[in-house]
This record gives sequence, C-alpha cells and structure tokens, in this order.
Amino acid sequence: MSIEWVNRAIDDLRAWGRAHEVDVDADEIRLLCDYASDYLNVTELGEFTPATFEELLLSIYPRKVIAPPESARETVAASRTLVDFLLDLGEISARSAGEMRAKLAEIEPEMATALADPANFGMAKSLFSSIGPESLEQSVAIPAGELPELGEAPCDCPACAPLPAVRPAPRSELEAALAAVPILADARRLRAWVAERGSTPTAKGRLRAKDAAAAPLPYPGLLWDLGRLSGAGDPLESWARTVEFLLEKDTGGQVTGSAALDEELYDLFDMLYRLQTPAPVAVVDQYLEELTEYSGADVETALARLGHCGLLERAGDAVTLTPLACYGMRRRYLAHGLDAPEAEDLAEADAMGLIEGLLSGIPTELAEQDIQRWLARRSAAEAAGELLSAAGGAPAVARGIAVTIVDRLDSAAESAVRACLDDQELRPHAIHWLTARGLPAPPLTQEELLWVSVDMLALAMPAAEEDPEIFAENIAASGPPAHLIEEMWRVDHPDVVEVLELLGRSIPDGTLAKAARKAAFKARSRAIGTSL
Repeated sequence: MSIEWVNRAIDDLRAWGRAHEVDVDADEIRLLCDYASDYLNVTELGEFTPATFEELLLSIYPRKVIAPPESARETVAASRTLVDFLLDLGEISARSAGEMRAKLAEIEPEMATALADPANFGMAKSLFSSIGPESLEQSVAIPAGELPELGEAPCDCPACAPLPAVRPAPRSELEAALAAVPILADARRLRAWVAERGSTPTAKGRLRAKDAAAAPLPYPGLLWDLGRLSGAGDPLESWARTVEFLLEKDTGGQVTGSAALDEELYDLFDMLYRLQTPAPVAVVDQYLEELTEYSGADVETALARLGHCGLLERAGDAVTLTPLACYGMRRRYLAHGLDAPEAEDLAEADAMGLIEGLLSGIPTELAEQDIQRWLARRSAAEAAGELLSAAGGAPAVARGIAVTIVDRLDSAAESAVRACLDDQELRPHAIHWLTARGLPAPPLTQEELLWVSVDMLALAMPAAEEDPEIFAENIAASGPPAHLIEEMWRVDHPDVVEVLELLGRSIPDGTLAKAARKAAFKARSRAIGTSL
C-alpha cells in the first residue's frame, strides 16, 4: 500500500498546507496516491494526469472504497487540493492544472452515481460493503477500527494475555541499526573521552559532544552505564542488556527527563509491542498521563529521547517500536519465562498456508509484506490458480481472503480466474473479477447474486463479532435492500442462517431487521426439512 514516495508526498503536503493556511485532507489524498501507485503504476507526483483522476474516481474508488455517494464531493475537493499542491510544487504546468480541474468538474456528478452503483463494486469492496472501509483492503482478518485505546496495561500472565507473534528483523539489519543508534555512539565517545583523561564522569551536568543530536542528551552517568553494557561480546546480547537497563532499572529520569515516566517505560513498551501498529502521539500522551503525573507538555521531549535511544521511531503523528526495540522486548519476555512467539514467514508458505497465516491475525504491515513477497514469486496466473484452488470448499472467511488477494491481480490472471466459472462457490467471484476488468463474462443470475451476497456477509461475521457497533453503522449505510434479504433464506450456503441472524441483530432499521429475522427462521426451517 503506502510506499516511500507516498509518505514523503504526504509529509510535504501537510507542510505546504500549514505554510499556506490550507485545510488539507491528508488521509483522502494519501488514499488517492496509494491507489494511483497500486493500480495505475504511478511512481511520483509528477505522473498524475487528468486521466489518472478519471480512472481513480470513476473506476477504482467505486470498486475499492466504501463510502456513501454524497462523499464524492469531499473526495473531489481533496483532489482539487492535490492539483493546487502539484502546481505550487512545480510538478505540473499551469496548463495541466487547468485540464485536471476541468476533468474533476466533469467527474464530480458522475462519481456519486458510480459510488452508488452495485455493478461497479469489486470483490475487495464486496456487494454490501458491510465489513468496514479498511478490512478487505488490508487483505487480512484484522478488524479495522478507530484510534487504539491504550488503557490499563494487560496482565503479563500468558494465559490471560498471550503476546502476539512478531517477526524479528534479520540479524544483519539489527546489527546495522545498532551502529546507527545515537545514544550508543554518545556512550562510546564518552568512554573514549574518559579513557584519554583517566577519570570517571559524575552524574551531574550533560555531555555536549560537537556532533550531538538536537535532542538533549541524557546524563553522562547513564551514558557511562550504557557504554559498559555495550562493550565487548555479541552486540545483540549487549543490546538486550541495554534494553533491560533502559526499561527496567531505576534510571531516575535520565532516559526521558521524568523520573515518574522512566519508572513506567516497561508498561509503555509492553503496550506498544502488543499493539503492533503505530500509536498516535496524542494517545500515547494520554496513556502516560494516566500512568503517572507526567506532564503532557514534555511528551515530545520524552519521545525524542526514546528515539535517541533507538527505541521509538516516528511515523507522521504516530510512534512505533523500532525493530531493535521489538527484538529487545522479545528477549525480555523470554527472560521472564513468557511465550513470545515468532511469526512464520508466510511468503514461504503455499496458498493455504498463506491464507491460514493471515487469518491468524498477524499485524497488517507484516501481512502486507508477506502478501507482496508471496505474489512476487509467482506469475499472476499461478498466484490466482493456487489461491482459488485453496479457496474451493473452504470456509467463507478463508475464501474471502483468497479472492481479495486475487482481486489485486491484473488481466494476466484471466485464465486461472476463468477456470473457476465451473465452480459453484467461486463462479460469482470470478464473474465479478472478469467484469471489473472489462473481460468477457456471463451475467450473474439471481441465484448467484444471492449466494455471493451471503458469502460476502459471512466473511464479515468475525469483524462483526469483534466490533458490532461498527458493523451496524456500515450495514446501515450500505446494507442489502429488503428484497434481497427476504430471498436470502433460499440460498444453499452453509452460513446463511448465521448471516441472516447477524443482519437481524445489526440492522438499525426495524423493518429490515424484522425481515432478516423472518428469513433466518425460514432458512432454519429449510435446513431442518432438508436434513430429515
């Protein structure tokens, strides 16, 4: 999804917006850039054209993005901001900017219609868009939600709070990262300085090396201890001892500048390790205030110091653990006798192994890397053939994972997808895939439409159980119409009863919910009658 040029572009965009006092919808523009990169092979901002916007907003968005038709105005407005940014940056000429604005004026009324037309929906969006705006785009069974809530630190007992699987970075990468940790370089310089003078440092004052980072350095006493810990021997063993010292020893505020915060670092890093996704700085600040009487006004200083220690890294307005921090935390868990599993490399697995691994709930970023590397080892036709073969006869959730990955593939996968037209379960998915790419395909029959409707809603069930409120909001915004709900009971699908019961519990509209409950009753009766 997001790649380096997109990240740089969004950072530049935010800075441009602040400088020009422009209200920038950075999330919407990031999505534009992500899709331009993923589906249109755009590799830099200057490659945007009027045709790029036309393809994005009238073809890709309706297939991929879950949004009400009235949101077209906001998306087009964000597109116009992007055009202004491109022009001001010198990436496009005034003439190109004019052509883009004219094209966006044409697109705006058409986009609302396209977003509302179910014929445009691709499998990554699903017929009813009922799983949530990001879950299928992630291609993994990790429910998308709002900002994480860093509440009370979970119990360390493995039976109560099992640790998520992580994949440590390769040893060569960790050792290279160690060589670049600023605080370790400071510690080495201090030891060399002391060796020259034949004395030891005091705990007072600060070290001010000529090449020191902008952030205030910790006290020389801390640097001296770190220099001792990172001395001779295996560098990663030394780093594990360093992490233990920084997070678990009494450092008296020398790490973050706050003694109270230093005492809570292990809990903070434990939470970030379990979260396994960037946490907004504002959320981290709130969490720290709940743990201690630490003043939020100094949070930036504390985060900068932790970055200086090689433990945290910024991702825009969020922070995440560095690979070195993940390695060090995992070593601490193992030392405490906890089960800290290592994630399997899914790129090495077969199609079923990939699907099962994704369903295990590995972090989104890790899953995305595995999917990309798995696909890179196969042609489009080979990948589609393996995935769809594994999906045949599988539960709806596993089948959904397979078809959403296949939905990434271009028309080179046509032969493998077309071969599934003879499979009752995969045929509706194959028809959608072919139709979305303008390839010859038979029309969906009413029976097939009903079946794939139930199938995609069955894929939504785990996410609905995880967060029923979000599911209810999505189903209210873009759920199936009454006439489809009333006919779903006829579908020969193993999950039809559960799907209809889910709709009956979730749909806010009382009339539709009642129709779903009646249909569920009919489906149960039909199933009982068939089994007799």
